[in-house]
Formats: sequence, C-alpha cells, structure tokens
Amino acid sequence: MPAPSPALWRVALTVPQSSVPAFADALADAVVALSTFEIQEGPEGAWLVEGTAQGEPDRAALVARVAVLAEALGLPEPALDIEPLPALDWLTRSYQSFPPIKAGRFFVYGSHWEGGVPASSLGLLVDAATAFGSGEHATTRGCLLALDRLAKSRRPRRLLDMGCGSGILAMAMARIWHRPVVAVDIDEESVRVTRLNAQRNEVGALIEAQAGNGYGAPLVARRGPYDVIAANILARPLARMAPELKRHLAPGGVAVLSGLLNRQRNWVLAAHRRQGLRLVREYRLGDWTTLVLQAPQAGAGRVGGTARAAGASDWLRDSPGLAAPAP
Repeated sequence: MPAPSPALWRVALTVPQSSVPAFADALADAVVALSTFEIQEGPEGAWLVEGTAQGEPDRAALVARVAVLAEALGLPEPALDIEPLPALDWLTRSYQSFPPIKAGRFFVYGSHWEGGVPASSLGLLVDAATAFGSGEHATTRGCLLALDRLAKSRRPRRLLDMGCGSGILAMAMARIWHRPVVAVDIDEESVRVTRLNAQRNEVGALIEAQAGNGYGAPLVARRGPYDVIAANILARPLARMAPELKRHLAPGGVAVLSGLLNRQRNWVLAAHRRQGLRLVREYRLGDWTTLVLQAPQAGAGRVGGTARAAGASDWLRDSPGLAAPAP
C-alpha cells in the first residue's frame, strides 16, 4: 500500500524586493499561510516568498503562473521550490509560541496558560494543534475586534464561519451572541479540531462543523441566509467567492473578511462592491486588513456579479499585485 501523501507542503521562491507583492499574489490561492522574508539587504535585495499548502499543490499550474508573471515583469524566472514538510507537533509548537492575546472583550489563550481569564473578558481556549488559527495572527485579531464591536449593536440569529480552521471565530460568535453557528472548512482535520475546541470551550452544543467546499457545503445552504458571515481566508478566494457570499447573506447582513494584505484591500473590496455590499468599517493591523461589509436591506436592489476560474493569463490580468481595480 502506498504511503499517504504529506498533509503540508512548502511552496517558495526568491525574488527582488520590488516584485514581492506580485509573486506573493501568485502563490496566494495555492496556500493557506503566506510569509515574506528579507534574506539579502539592499534596495533590490533578495526576498523569500514562502507559503504552506494543505495537500500537494498543482506544480505545473504554479510553474506556469510564475513564468508568465516573471516575463511580464521583465525578470528571470525564479526557481520554484515545492516540497513536502515533515510532520510537526503543532500543539507543542503552539504552546511554545502562543502567549495570551487580548482582542476587544476576547481573551485567547492556550491550555498551557495558568494565569486565568481576566474579569469581564470572554475567554477562548485554543490549542490550534493540526489546524491553523490560534489567534496570534493579525487577521484573526482583526476579525475578533470586528465581531466584538458588532456585538454592541447587533443581535444576529444565523451565523457562519467560512473556512473555520481551529474554530476560533465560530467560538467567538457563539460566546458573544449565544446563538447557533455553522462552521465549514474544506479540510477534514480543521473540522475535527473545531469540534474539539468547541467542546473544550463549552459551546459544542452551539457549533455545527462540517467539511465541505465553501458555500457549496450542504449544511451552509440549509441553515442560511446568514446575518453574520466571518471568513478569514486569503484575498484571492475571498474575491472569487464574493457572489456566493452575497447569495448567502441575509438582507442587511454583515460580512467580516480577513486574510488580505493592505495592498489587496481595494481589490477585495471592489469584488464585493460589485455584489452591492458596502464598506462599514475596516481594521488595519500591521500589514493586514480586515473588512466589515454590509448587504443592502430588502428591496434596496441587487448588483449582479459573476465568478469563474482563472488560468495563468487571466490571473496575470486580474492580479492585484499588478493593478488593483479602483474601489
């Protein structure tokens, strides 16, 4: 029997500093986490663009995309490294690098924390384990801040965490609104971790988690439309899923979107404005932006939109790293 394919893969390339945003966009929809690092100082020093993919990525498609982009930018084609990552004990790693985090009323901590939860805070016990989402990333903090502020003026009934990862946003919504939450992720392991974390935080009865392909998951259709949708994914899938988000958002409903870099803000916002959503608020934490968008009220009309898969040439034309659409 063949050995199972590694769950995590590394995707990386080295490029000049000025082209980092464009190449980061090129890898964005193939990975679940993305980082950039300076490895050689100077005005045009070398930078490493590195991502982590869940499952083996499409090597041929990524090579073609990188080649098209390099030609468009007048650069030599960078070598693309795609390799499996060794199995890691993510729980132990989380313990070692995860101090408690305060985001509004939320206090996110790991099971190694012995200091207790501060008074008037809503504690979220999260050991990310084999799923992504321990609360330490700026995108998660931005979402938590947005949900905390929303709770001061809204009492939603139907809640959705799209791309739930560790379940941290689903648990936050369950804790702050005491309402049932649908949590969906394409990764079975993330769903398992979400269920485990929900039980440990005593909100298991409120969170129904299911593996599925985004808004195509049967559970999502059965429980919608939603008054609040939280999606902390990446810029490209967020933009691509904008029409589906609009169809599943109740009139006047709110979407909290993150996983996008500041320079991708206009591009993602434009995709949702084409669906008739308006910007209510945004949070910028370091290099990352969180958007809070609202659907029109019933009877306010609808702006249509379409989405389709992009090939290498389509990606190059639409890439926010080259030319972001006007907001």
